[in-house]
Amino acid sequence: MEKFSTLISTTIPLNISNVDTDQIIPARFLKATDKKGFGDNLFRDWRYDKQDNLISDFALNNQKYTGSILVAGDNFGCGSSREHAAWALAGFGFKVIISSFFADIFKGNALNNGLLPIQVSEDILQQLFQVVEKNANIQFKINLEAQTLSVLGTDIKTTFDIDPYKKTCLINGYDDIDYLLSKKDKIEAFELQKTQSL
Repeated sequence: MEKFSTLISTTIPLNISNVDTDQIIPARFLKATDKKGFGDNLFRDWRYDKQDNLISDFALNNQKYTGSILVAGDNFGCGSSREHAAWALAGFGFKVIISSFFADIFKGNALNNGLLPIQVSEDILQQLFQVVEKNANIQFKINLEAQTLSVLGTDIKTTFDIDPYKKTCLINGYDDIDYLLSKKDKIEAFELQKTQSL
């Protein structure tokens, strides 16, 4: 995974609550086991009509919105536990998802795939939607080390929680195996000490 420390980016707003994983990546696209190509079908039924034409007023198709941060409505990632939802979001180019609530399994899947879910208060979320609506080019700054989210040029700033282990993994670009390998010397020293004490 890529290392994550600080991200400054414009955002794409998706002011819809209760977005479930079947809306994020419809079930008919789950046959593949490789992560490649899932981003092409992110929000497929919302991005395209039945004739496969782009729906121009959908946020992800609206050319005025760009960036690697998705600002989403409350209860994002609910529904089934499919990891493919995180694959699709990351494959599309998102690095951060902001919402006032995430389904627990989605949150875990996101973190396991290098995608940072930031949970903010409902009040902060509405402020974020408002500033993006006024200025689509406004930039957000995410500092993972300090666990802060701020909107550049405004007074909006908040902190967010993250599991310390997952924070370490994101900052170093580790998956679970990489993390264990990073502790190889300590594990070997422990094993040696244990063997010698027998």
